[in-house]
Amino acid sequence: MSPFAPLVEQTHAVELLTQAVAKDRLAPAYLFAGAPGIGRQLAAECFLTLLFSAGKGAIAPTPALRQRLQQRNHPDLLWVAPTYLHQGKRLSIVEAADAGLKPKTPPVVRLEQIREIARFLARAPLEASRSVVVIDHAETMAEGAANGLLKTLEEPGQATLILIAPSTESLLPTLVSRCQRIPFYRLSVGGMAQVLERSGQSEILQHPEVLQLAQGSPGAAIAHWQQLQAMPADLLQAITQPPRTVREALSLARDIDKVLEAEAQRWLIDYLQQTYWQQSCTIDHPLPNATPISLLEKARQYLMRNVQPRLVWEVTLMGMVR
Repeated sequence: MSPFAPLVEQTHAVELLTQAVAKDRLAPAYLFAGAPGIGRQLAAECFLTLLFSAGKGAIAPTPALRQRLQQRNHPDLLWVAPTYLHQGKRLSIVEAADAGLKPKTPPVVRLEQIREIARFLARAPLEASRSVVVIDHAETMAEGAANGLLKTLEEPGQATLILIAPSTESLLPTLVSRCQRIPFYRLSVGGMAQVLERSGQSEILQHPEVLQLAQGSPGAAIAHWQQLQAMPADLLQAITQPPRTVREALSLARDIDKVLEAEAQRWLIDYLQQTYWQQSCTIDHPLPNATPISLLEKARQYLMRNVQPRLVWEVTLMGMVR
């Protein structure tokens, strides 16, 4: 069985990576570029399986090797992901959630993590023919961390680095120039169905609004579905139509600010934009003078700037009153 068997579609990426190993022409660094939730992390795991199997001369990857890589406990693998800084201690996204923390700033890949990469690569691989470093969400590196990575990319030694990011534009050009780009594409309708059925999420296929929000990303579809399930049904029903009076707008703004966390509020903007756009395409729901979609986009920008949420929603919803 091919190491890439778990990956759906992405045939171009699979061909590039498979041929690189078969012809022993591995690049010092790769950039797995594409939208979140379409298989970039899974492809990295599959590529690792192929690299480490080839390094040991194995005919086919063993289940034990796959498990070690999925658990990130192979001695020649360093998987780097964004972290929060809390009371001087780095916490992963999972660790922060387990601790009940709700940081106001997003997690980032930090300079100290880049220094750890250099220390990791300073030693020879223990089991495989090469060491491999994966930097997930590489776009979250600040400029200092990105510049710190440059020297490692220039002289990786007996190693391969994989950067996972949404696009080449999300990274410094100096980083991109040192990587071979492996493109990943949004999945077809059939590919989406295949992934969601494999993951036990086939019920999402019955909700076209979620699929439209996902735009060919199974991971995004699952995330949107989880957000939708967590949303209070009465609040969601109330806000899927523009408010009719100023009083109703103020009441909705109060409820949103009281009930929803910041992340849920940002998700709600995406959901409402999709909902109002669909309504605008029908004769029964003509757009008011002030387009709800544009008002919601402004609301998103204000929320990202940490403007007081209730005020943002009050202004936004009052602007939608017909």
